[in-house]
Amino acid sequence: MSAPDPVSPSAPAPPPFRSRTVFAAAHVVADPRADTTPDGPAAVDWDATLAFRRHLWSHGLGVAEAMDTAQRGAGLDWSAAAELIRRSAAEARAVGGLLACGAGTDQLPAHGASLADVRHAYEEQLGTVEAAGARPVLMASRQLAAAAAGPEDYRELYGHLLRQTTRPVILHWLGDMFDPALAGYWGSTAPDTATETLLALVADHPGKVDGVKISLLDPGREVRLRRRLPRTVRCYTGDDFHYPELIAGDDHGFSHALLGVFDPLAPLAAAAVRRLDTGDTAGFRAALDPTVKLARHLFAAPTRHYKTGVVLLAWLAGHQRHFTMVGGLQSARSLPHLRRAHELADALGLFPDPERAARRMRTLLTVYGADDT
Repeated sequence: MSAPDPVSPSAPAPPPFRSRTVFAAAHVVADPRADTTPDGPAAVDWDATLAFRRHLWSHGLGVAEAMDTAQRGAGLDWSAAAELIRRSAAEARAVGGLLACGAGTDQLPAHGASLADVRHAYEEQLGTVEAAGARPVLMASRQLAAAAAGPEDYRELYGHLLRQTTRPVILHWLGDMFDPALAGYWGSTAPDTATETLLALVADHPGKVDGVKISLLDPGREVRLRRRLPRTVRCYTGDDFHYPELIAGDDHGFSHALLGVFDPLAPLAAAAVRRLDTGDTAGFRAALDPTVKLARHLFAAPTRHYKTGVVLLAWLAGHQRHFTMVGGLQSARSLPHLRRAHELADALGLFPDPERAARRMRTLLTVYGADDT
């Protein structure tokens, strides 16, 4: 059931961007023929999933693998995520593509894990990522949020992990709008206090942190954080509402990017960043600002269900032959929401074959009795 692969498996990735480091957090393609259930093991169409990663690399984007967009903890279990990491790492080596992979604790039960359990789970996943040769992203942990008594538990546990990593990692601060179980991360519900804990952790471990990915949908807080990071530590925006202004930056600096919205926006995003490479900030904003309306629609509350719109657009664009998601989450958004996503993406020229996209959208609406006849 794999989609045709428009990119040769051996085609090398183009030269990297010069001005920014940019990752697209990539979705996974489900296997619609698998006999599974929403709470059963994930069934992945590996051919179509890896073809989509080659599509992202073909535009010069890095791939952020096994992250939120890949439905970690929301349909994609750790067993499937580990296989995804290994397969994507092999593809990245074949094309010379940039790859970062998420390491978390989602092999643990949802409730009752101790801090020792969390540490061991992180170590297992970190070992898988490092063995694959990828840059690790230490993802926010639901189990740690539940088990930690305060900021010191975070500094101690993350410090233990950073001392044993073989390469610098990306730390991920994911807000509770993306996952309600992460409320109070870094040991406090006060964002200023949480920021101080994160900055202290980075300062405690020089040379161990490649960057901090901040996904709080609060551009002012992101700017204040990035101005306080050491010069050797990147700030990766995960703000899918304000990314053009944050990547463009100001007189004091700019954000790099690790964004779920760059999954559907890959061609436009890559072309815009290449304008930045030439110093054309106005051209970058002119290219990317019009995409924000679509991004805000896809990531509208409840934000955690943004993946449904991302997968819809991949289907409409021809990157896969069906609109099915692991965990059955194709039903997580309403049909009016999906119809509007198609309209906004079409207006941006995102579909290589607009007629095919329109035909597929009409078919979806008809099947569910929501056509306008």
